[in-house]
Amino acid sequence: MHIMKRLAEFVKERRKYVDLNQDEFADRAGVALTVIRKIEQGKTNLNLDKVNQVLKMFGHEMAPVKIKDLENNETSGNIL
Repeated sequence: MHIMKRLAEFVKERRKYVDLNQDEFADRAGVALTVIRKIEQGKTNLNLDKVNQVLKMFGHEMAPVKIKDLENNETSGNIL
């Protein structure tokens, strides 16, 4: 599964689990509503700092990785 799709599902599931709509969640995370929408839509043109600001709400963060490493981890199931 593509990393952005997994990120989108993770954030959406966790946001719903804490019973917040996108606007409420964006406000609590300190980001614009468009950031939450882009993440949940699986967009690829995201600012890593903003993504980490959102992920911090759940005790997670992302770091830059090489495409080759991503492909290897996706096949072994180690992403998110």
